Amino acid sequence: MYAHIEEHDMGLDHKQLYKDYLNFVKEHKHVTDDASNIDFNAVCVNRKPGDELSVTGGNVRGKYWTYPTDEDSEEERLPYVDEAAYTEICPEFEDTYTEEVFSALSIKWDIGRLRFLMKPPRSCLSWHRDPERRIHIPLVTNKGCRMIIEDGAYYMRADGTVFITDNTVYHNFFNGGEENRVHLVATLLE
Repeated sequence: MYAHIEEHDMGLDHKQLYKDYLNFVKEHKHVTDDASNIDFNAVCVNRKPGDELSVTGGNVRGKYWTYPTDEDSEEERLPYVDEAAYTEICPEFEDTYTEEVFSALSIKWDIGRLRFLMKPPRSCLSWHRDPERRIHIPLVTNKGCRMIIEDGAYYMRADGTVFITDNTVYHNFFNGGEENRVHLVATLLE
């Protein structure tokens, strides 16, 4: 398909995943539209066994590299997150469709953290690269949402398709639409 994106059809119900996300947000008030959180809204689905703090702070984001000023000065940001340690479903997602998807993804691929990632309208990420590739399952998107990987722009439709993106190269994501974009994203351990 594209140089940095693969597609896999697993017959997932993206609408049910979105309902699980909305139920979590409603019950836990974890994700907000507060301007201080505008650049990153994440809900962790799995965690380190018994470790409630593994889904907070820098553990939600993790290590990445960026060029803050010019092309000759790449900087490493945030500490590395031990992705392989994230093996336990968070109690809030036990007995949900999201847990079924976590199990299905874990059978097909070796995954680390699994998170719901929300991007508000008219916002974007920094130009950066991550330590690993990622699984994306779009739940809510619009034609104004694009992932830029190297020199290519990609639209990932919300229809239950699993997209694997090469986040080890420089990329960005923008939501140029007028509604929140929500993806379920897993880290691939390769």
